[in-house]
Amino acid sequence: MFPSAQKKSVNTETQESAEITFCGGVSSVTGANFLLNIKKQGTQKKILVDCGMEQGSEKAKIYNASPFIFDPKEIEILLVTHAHMDHIGLIPKLVRHGFRGVIYSTPETRDLCVFMLDDALKLVTQEAEEHHVDPLYEAEDLKLAFTLWKTIPYHTEFSLGDDVNVYLKDAGHVLGSSMFEIRVPLNGITRKFLFTGDLGNSPCPILKDTESIEGVDYVVMESVYGDRNHEDKAERLQKLQMNIEDIIERNGVLLIPSFSLEKTQEVLFEINKLFEDGHVREIPVYLDSPLASKLLPIYKKYTKDYNKEATDRRMKGDDILNFKTLKIIGSAEESKAIKFSKNPKIIMAGSGMSTGGRIMHHELNYLDDDNTIILFMGFQALGTLGRQIRDGEKNVRIYNHDVHIRAEIRTIDGYSGHKDSDNLQEFVSTAADTVKKIFVTMGETKSALFLVQRLRDYQGLDAMHPEQGQTIVLH
Repeated sequence: MFPSAQKKSVNTETQESAEITFCGGVSSVTGANFLLNIKKQGTQKKILVDCGMEQGSEKAKIYNASPFIFDPKEIEILLVTHAHMDHIGLIPKLVRHGFRGVIYSTPETRDLCVFMLDDALKLVTQEAEEHHVDPLYEAEDLKLAFTLWKTIPYHTEFSLGDDVNVYLKDAGHVLGSSMFEIRVPLNGITRKFLFTGDLGNSPCPILKDTESIEGVDYVVMESVYGDRNHEDKAERLQKLQMNIEDIIERNGVLLIPSFSLEKTQEVLFEINKLFEDGHVREIPVYLDSPLASKLLPIYKKYTKDYNKEATDRRMKGDDILNFKTLKIIGSAEESKAIKFSKNPKIIMAGSGMSTGGRIMHHELNYLDDDNTIILFMGFQALGTLGRQIRDGEKNVRIYNHDVHIRAEIRTIDGYSGHKDSDNLQEFVSTAADTVKKIFVTMGETKSALFLVQRLRDYQGLDAMHPEQGQTIVLH
């Protein structure tokens, strides 16, 4: 009999066990960082899953600058679920403080991380100079990280050594996003630990659906939307079309704060579809995100990850991420010049939560205009400017300017990159026959606790919301 999880306790030398320490990503959507420690016959094998930045608040800066609660030198393996900064942002810092193990991800994730982390390095360096502090990491740390990086394709069982194997499944969240199923023999029985990373809002416009997880024993899962559901996915394209039609009618500006990875590519695909199929008049679309522009070729490289609709359109000759009115903006001068271009127009720019990047300059220019629509299509974390605007604040401060908001604020939840509450429960149900414990993480506390209760009440599953820094022993 394999006892249920319990808090860390005294263990015997002969008993084999596994411990999960929740180093980050608890009571927060960002900062994913989980440590799996496998103990056998006096030896330990430490596997880290994700090493992400906290984002969106002053508290995040403190967390990111604080020492790790483990010794990076003792970590043998780092598994990276996908290339969003809240899952990869502290990898160079991990290297800076002594990690010399092996980093594994899908090939897609590694390719994306090259640009994502290089872009982050500029921000880390700039912030350190402005505040006269040591940077979290430097270029040498980032360069060294990629010398440690190896790739594993989907659906391939791969040995991590010491009889521990890993198998990657498609999470359907962003290009290359994976769930890591870690297979560990303990006391004569192989146990399967599944770390979901972020789970895609399937079906999504471009990528394949999230795969099922039958046969796993322990699950560490996300809960960004654990307490609420999205609107019907069938309505999302209609709502996007309506927003474009409305901005054409009022001869205004449609502002879309957009995450460089995933959201930008999905929205471009949908706008292309509306234009190519003749559902709406073609107007200028400005992609004002240098990082997103660099990621587009990677999306075009890994077409095998596309779903059937995206594949079919591509096979018919449609360049699904490009159209004749798309204008990709490079320099800061080009970005500033958008203000003087004719309306109606659509401006997509990062960051997705308005915590930096070029979107803030456009918000400064257009939020006080009642002919503007600002359209939120992704999660807005507590403490971010995006959350303030979305929640109806009438006056905000942007780059030391007080801005009175006259723009119309709209949301389309159907384009969220995360599963909603019902779909998270359905996802877990595929493992209901075998799962022994579910750890609900990567969500605000209210969202995580709601999902825990739902999994207990509706499916009779043993679910819990761990505490930051807590270690759970499974033996």
